[in-house]
Amino acid sequence: MFLLKLLTRNALRHHLRTGLTILGITIAILAFGLLRTVVSAWYAGVNASSAARLISRNAISLTFSLPLSYLERIRQVEGVKSVSYANWFGGIYITEKNFFPNFAVEPKSYFELYPEFVLAPEDKRAFLADRKGCVVGRRLAERFGWKVGDNITLKGTIFPGTWEFVLRGIYRGAEKSTDENQFFFQWDYLNETLKKTAARRADQLGVIILGLKNPQTAAETSLAVDARFRNSLAETLTETEKAFQLSFVSMTEAIVVAIRIVSYVVIVIIMAVVANTMAMTARERIGEYAIFKALGFRGYYIAGMVFGESLFIAMTGCAAGIVLTFPVAARFGKVMGAFFPVFQVERSTLYLDVVFCLVVGLVAAVFPTWRAVRIGIADGLRRIG
Repeated sequence: MFLLKLLTRNALRHHLRTGLTILGITIAILAFGLLRTVVSAWYAGVNASSAARLISRNAISLTFSLPLSYLERIRQVEGVKSVSYANWFGGIYITEKNFFPNFAVEPKSYFELYPEFVLAPEDKRAFLADRKGCVVGRRLAERFGWKVGDNITLKGTIFPGTWEFVLRGIYRGAEKSTDENQFFFQWDYLNETLKKTAARRADQLGVIILGLKNPQTAAETSLAVDARFRNSLAETLTETEKAFQLSFVSMTEAIVVAIRIVSYVVIVIIMAVVANTMAMTARERIGEYAIFKALGFRGYYIAGMVFGESLFIAMTGCAAGIVLTFPVAARFGKVMGAFFPVFQVERSTLYLDVVFCLVVGLVAAVFPTWRAVRIGIADGLRRIG
């Protein structure tokens, strides 16, 4: 208790210098935490993927579709438990700024394959009964103030035209990592409209989702599905849901790497700032350390004071930075919800904050401690006055 009191008084001798150093550490930890959370949000879809689902798409590109007739042939593949399908719709609500993912899906099988989207039984029945019905996530409904029964109009881009929907249900995520910013409507509504307006585009699927009997057979099942359509006009590429999500992340891998590098650079910079503060502090107290030596205190006691003060400053800034990370991350996630539907500070990020602050505190005190321990009593006393 006495040592902590001594360290606190030593650290607060120069209020302005210590305050600015702590403020710098706080901002650095806050920036590091946000940057790491952005990286985590980038991989949210990957982390939320299920090992029991496979995604089959056109082997050329996602922009090419698969025939509806593939469904029955895929159902016959050994290891496949259930099958559903979806199309990326790409509709716009009022303006392009109001971006959110919207899909045409086969409602019954889709929600069976994705139990993480929790929909009230009465809402599910209403959705299945209404060809123009749609279901949206809780956060998306809150964003636009939608309520069950509201009419929603989307302007088609991939599928031109004005598309009218009736909100029949609002789903919630079974877990915190579940995306609650998506919009689903019936694939039959899309297909029937295309038969009237663009018959050549009808009966085409964007992706086919496969539910597996045993996740351990994912590789064998993927190969079996692709083998069925080899040398056909629309060959398939079947992969795990995680691999499918990673294919999108890989397109922006350079951005993710840059964010990670910047987060570590922030830590290195603040380490230099703290080291400079501790070097100035040690230089000013050389005379005091000489007096301690003259009184019989050993080098380890002086080293403990320097390291202790450095760690006190670093960990105070760390605590303040961690506390501020949560409200700032919540605000950032709310503003950027369209791009980062899941934006949560992970426990691993907090652990890294603490570890890096300990490293900063220890490394910043190494050189000042070496000077303080090596100074001779006579040399130190000459600097007094």
